[in-house]
Amino acid sequence: MDVAVGDKLLMKKSHPCGCNTFSVLRVGMDFKIKCNGCGHEVMLPRAKVEKNIKQIIKETEDV
Repeated sequence: MDVAVGDKLLMKKSHPCGCNTFSVLRVGMDFKIKCNGCGHEVMLPRAKVEKNIKQIIKETEDV
């Protein structure tokens, strides 16, 4: 998958706060993502994040 820092991820499952979009802060073997609803930052293994991505919204695109 082509995920870069600054991209927004629309996930299959939502965060407990109700938001299902996350910003990518770090990419590597682990992803550091930040919830766009409450601002909570989470580090997750790459495989788990890639499995749960519904859509990648590139930094240059607008919704």
